[in-house]
Amino acid sequence: MSSLEKKRKRKITTTKKKKLSPNPSLPDDLLLDIVARVPRLYYPTLSLVSKSFRSLLASPELYKARSSFLGHTESCLYVCLRCCPGYRWFTLCRKPDQTLSNDTTKKKPSGYVLAPVPIPSFHKPRFSSLVVVGSDIYNIHGPSSNVSILDCRRSHTWREVQSLILDCRRSRRWPKAPSLPVEHLSLSASVLGQKIYVAGCYNDIHLDSSFFEVFDTKTKVWVSEPIPYNPYSERKYNFLHSKSICIDGKIHVVTDSEGVVAYNSKEGRWDLDGLRLDLDQHMRSDSYCEIENVLYSVYNRMVIWYDTEASRWRYLEGLVGLPTFPLGGSVRLGDYGGKLVVLWEEDLLYCLSSFVHKKKIWCAEISLERRESYEIFGKVEWFDHVLTIPKEYDLVKVLAATV
Repeated sequence: MSSLEKKRKRKITTTKKKKLSPNPSLPDDLLLDIVARVPRLYYPTLSLVSKSFRSLLASPELYKARSSFLGHTESCLYVCLRCCPGYRWFTLCRKPDQTLSNDTTKKKPSGYVLAPVPIPSFHKPRFSSLVVVGSDIYNIHGPSSNVSILDCRRSHTWREVQSLILDCRRSRRWPKAPSLPVEHLSLSASVLGQKIYVAGCYNDIHLDSSFFEVFDTKTKVWVSEPIPYNPYSERKYNFLHSKSICIDGKIHVVTDSEGVVAYNSKEGRWDLDGLRLDLDQHMRSDSYCEIENVLYSVYNRMVIWYDTEASRWRYLEGLVGLPTFPLGGSVRLGDYGGKLVVLWEEDLLYCLSSFVHKKKIWCAEISLERRESYEIFGKVEWFDHVLTIPKEYDLVKVLAATV
C-alpha cells in the first residue's frame, strides 16, 4: 500500500470517529447518559442542533439507555390534524428559553409549542379509530378491522399487523383474509388493560351489520363477541355510529338511538339493566375522554365530568384563568399522564378582512384533585397558543403515549 493510500485511509477513519458523537469533547457513553435524562419535551429542540444530534435522538442506544439503564418513562403528547390532503402529526415540546422582560403586565409565555413529527401518511385516522396502548398508537381501520401501529418510542413509523380472528359464534379461527375485505360503515375503539374493544357496523348485507370485537395487543388475536338483544325491540342492538368508553372496568357502548349497553370484560357478558342512560348526553361530539375512571366532556363551552355515584354531569370547578372555548370551534380532550389536556381552535381574523385565513390552536394542561366532598377540582397549570394552522386544518384527536 502506497503512502498516499495510507494517508487517505487514516483520514477516512478519523472522520468516522468524529461523527460518532455530536460533541467530540464528550465521550459517547457520557453524552448518551446525559441526553437519556433529558425529558422528551426537549427532543424536537435538540434535533435542531445538528444532524448528529438527530441521529442520536433516533438511535436504539438512546432507547435502551432510557428504558433499561435508567428505567425512565414519561407521557408524550401527540396531536393528529386533518389537512388538505392527508393528515399531519405534532408533538408537544418546550421552546428554547425566552428573552427575559421586566414588563409584568404581559402574560408570561408557557414555553410550550406543537412541533411537527415526520410521520408518513398511512390509513385514514379518525377520532373513534385511534387509541393508545403503552408507547404505541393504534389505528383500527377497514377492511376487516385491520390494525396499524405507530411506534412513538423509537421510529415514528407505522407498521401493519398480521392478526388472527376467533369467532366465538362459529368457533372457528382463520387468518385475516385480504381477499375477503369487509368495509366498515362506522366503528369506535376503546382500551381496557392491554386489549382494544371495537364496536361498529359493517357495510355488508351478507353479515350481521353490527359487530363487537376484542383485539389482544400481546397475542395479536381478534375475538368476535356476540351482540346483545334489545329487550324492548327483541332485535340486536344497532352499533351504527356508536361511541364507546371504559368506565368501572366495563366498555360502555353509546348507541345512536337505543341508549347505552355495557360489556363486562371479566365475566364476558353484557349488562342491560340499570344503565346510566344519561351517559350519552355529552358523547355525541368528539370532545370527551376518560381519566382514571372518570369521563370528561365539554358542555356550554366549559369542561364537565360525569359523577357515577350521582349519575349526573357536573362542571369541573376551580379552572381559574381558563377562558371559555370559542363558539363552534373544535375542542379535544386527552389523558396526559393523569392530567387533563385540552386543545381548542380559535379563528384568526385579520383587521382588514372578515375572512378566516388561519386558525390558532390553544392548549391547556389541568391537574385534577378529588376532594372529600367527592367533587373534582381542576387547577390550570398553563395554557397558551401552541400552533397556527391554515383554516382548512381540523383537530382529529390528542393522545399521550408512555415512552
